[in-house]
Amino acid sequence: MQRRTLLKTTAAAALGAPGLSGLAQQSVTLKFHTFMAPLSSVWLTMNKPWMEKVEKESGGRIKFEGYPAMQLGGTPVQLYDQAKDGVVDIVWTLPGNTAGRFPRIEAFELPFMMNEAEATSKALWEYVQTVAPDEFKDTQVLALHVHGPGVIHTTEKAIHSIADLRGVKLRAPTRQVTKLLGVLGATPVGMPLPGIPDALSKGTINGCVIPWEVVPSVKVHELTKFHAEFEPAGGSLYTTTFVMAMNKAKYASLAPDLKKVLDNNSGMAASAWLGKTQQGNDPLGRKAAVDRGNTIFTVSAAEAQDFRRKSRSIEVEWVEDMNKRGFDGRKLLDTARALIDKHAMPAPGKAAPAKKA
Repeated sequence: MQRRTLLKTTAAAALGAPGLSGLAQQSVTLKFHTFMAPLSSVWLTMNKPWMEKVEKESGGRIKFEGYPAMQLGGTPVQLYDQAKDGVVDIVWTLPGNTAGRFPRIEAFELPFMMNEAEATSKALWEYVQTVAPDEFKDTQVLALHVHGPGVIHTTEKAIHSIADLRGVKLRAPTRQVTKLLGVLGATPVGMPLPGIPDALSKGTINGCVIPWEVVPSVKVHELTKFHAEFEPAGGSLYTTTFVMAMNKAKYASLAPDLKKVLDNNSGMAASAWLGKTQQGNDPLGRKAAVDRGNTIFTVSAAEAQDFRRKSRSIEVEWVEDMNKRGFDGRKLLDTARALIDKHAMPAPGKAAPAKKA
C-alpha cells in the first residue's frame, strides 16, 4: 500500500510539475491604449513610467505595448468600452467623455471642489471604494485621479470676470464643466481633447478650459493669447476625473504573482502618484505660455467669490439629479468633501491639524 501510494504521488508530481512551472513562469503582453499624444506629459511622465515600473517589478514577465493617440483605432469616447470588451487590455481615459455614464464621481468635477490633485486623487479613490463601488463594475479599476486646477484659455478676449465670458465659445471636457460654463455665460462646446487644436484654428471655439500641463501637447499656448488662472486661496474652478481601467477577464487570467505586481501598482497610492505627477507638470505648461509672450491673468480669491456664487446652482442641480437616479445626492457630496478635507495637504509652513483622541 505504501509503495502504491508513493508511486501515485510521484506520478502526480511528475505530471503536475510542467503545469505548475508554466504557471509560475507565465508571461503576458498587455496593450495599453489612450488618447493622449506621444509627446504629452501624461504619456511621457505618467503612462510610460507606470508601465516601466510594472515591467521591472514583474521581472519582465509583464510587458506592455503602448499605444498613445488612439493608435489602435476608435475614438476617445470609446476607450472605456475597449477595455470592457477586451479590444485592448488597459486604458487611461476620462469617464466624463461619456456624459452621465458615471454620475457619482461627478461630485469631484463640481465647481470649486478640489484643493490639489494628490489629495483629491486619494479622496476620489476612497470615495469610489466606499460609496460608489459599482461605478466601474465592468472593468478592473487600477487607478482614479484628477488633474491640477483648470485654467481658461482664450484666443482674442482676456477673461477677468464673469462678464467677460458672455458669449465666448469654450470647449468643455465633461458634463458638469459644460453646465458650469453655461451658467457663467459662456457658450460651452463639448469635445474630446484631441479636437481642440483644429477647433481653435478654425474658430469653431474661442478658447478652452484645460489644466496648464496639457497646454503644450495641444498647442494651446500657440493658438490662444490669453489665460485666466485662479489664485489657490480662492479655490480651483474645476478639475476632471480620470480612470486607468483593465479588462476584467485579462486581469483574472494572470498568474497570482503577476496580479500582485499589478495590485501593488494600483489603488490609492497609484492614484495619488498620478494626480501629483500630473499637477507637477503644470509649471512647464505655464512657462510655455509665458515664453510665448501670452497674457496671464490671475483671478484673486475675492474675485473668485463671484464665480463661486454664480456656479452654486450646478451643485444643487447635481444633488437633485443623483436623487432622481436613486442615490442620496447630499450624502455623496458631503462624503466627497469630507474625504478631500481628510486627505488635504497642510499649507507650506503649516502643520497638519492634530487628530482628536
